[in-house]
Amino acid sequence: MEFFRIRRDIPFMRHALVLNIISLVTFLAAVFFLATRGLHLSIEFTGGTVIEVEYAQTADIARVRSTVEGLNFGEVQVQNFGTSRDVLIRLPLRGDVKQAEVVGRVFGALCQAEKGTVSTKQFTSDKGESTSRQVCSAGATEPVMLKRSEFVGPQVGKELAVDGAKALAFVVIGIMIYLALRFEWKFSVAAIVANLHDVVIILGFFAYFQWEFSLSVLAAVLAVLGYSVNESVVIFDRIREAFRRYRKMNTRQVIDHAITSTMSRTIITHGCTQMMVLSMLLFGGPTLHYFAVALTIGILFGIYSSVFVAAAIAMWLGVKREDLMRSTSRDADPDDPNSGAVV
Repeated sequence: MEFFRIRRDIPFMRHALVLNIISLVTFLAAVFFLATRGLHLSIEFTGGTVIEVEYAQTADIARVRSTVEGLNFGEVQVQNFGTSRDVLIRLPLRGDVKQAEVVGRVFGALCQAEKGTVSTKQFTSDKGESTSRQVCSAGATEPVMLKRSEFVGPQVGKELAVDGAKALAFVVIGIMIYLALRFEWKFSVAAIVANLHDVVIILGFFAYFQWEFSLSVLAAVLAVLGYSVNESVVIFDRIREAFRRYRKMNTRQVIDHAITSTMSRTIITHGCTQMMVLSMLLFGGPTLHYFAVALTIGILFGIYSSVFVAAAIAMWLGVKREDLMRSTSRDADPDDPNSGAVV
């Protein structure tokens, strides 16, 4: 399906050198920020405590943050979670304090800020099991409720970081093998350079702005790898088709034609995808916020890299018609007018 058809090929490769210099500068800036500022890893990687509380009224995030910071547990993160009454608190790992003590002190401080007192009460679950939990009471009301608390140890966080790096490496290797088998090694190299360009720039944004890098963001980065390579495959496939159909075109003209002929498909696909991601960014809340941010950056740079990075690198590596077409006995006959034709 096409919304429009461009009659004349757009000379994308005419500007490839300038745009790739810009890409190189952007890439080096991302590497610089990663090396100097580093990623702001979530407690899933570093270890720590997560506490979720629910207020009877709309929570005052600023007051909650100042209350928790007053306990001197280090750098804490406080944000709404789900509704305006739900608050998620993340605390860094403290080797000298047990998790139960951390949770108790935080919940006690929050309860005291609401002019309540903490007590332990027994409850019976739906299955008939007897459980106990801390309750904040202020007269006949419960101004703040402890919903859950979780602890991630340093060993678990380290394993998650290592497994995430392995997943990223396996995806890259798989993509290289797939493209080398389906097309040609020059396309494989071009696509991997373009995909790593996207990944490093996403990480560079997170390092520069010190956005939290969590498992959901890692999932977004892996999704961008697959999403970006899909765009490159479409363009590479059209390049192969153009080499077979237009024998008078040189490599630059073939690539320009291939990219121009996929413009309508690119706009439809990426436009629909970005609308979905934008809805997550606007309405998904804090849980999906950075996941959607990473996808948005990946989609925008994925389009750019597929056109101006992957295709340009393939051109500079010297891809030609013979790389994508099998030789036959007729190809060797210079007097055959149908030489090189593929049925």
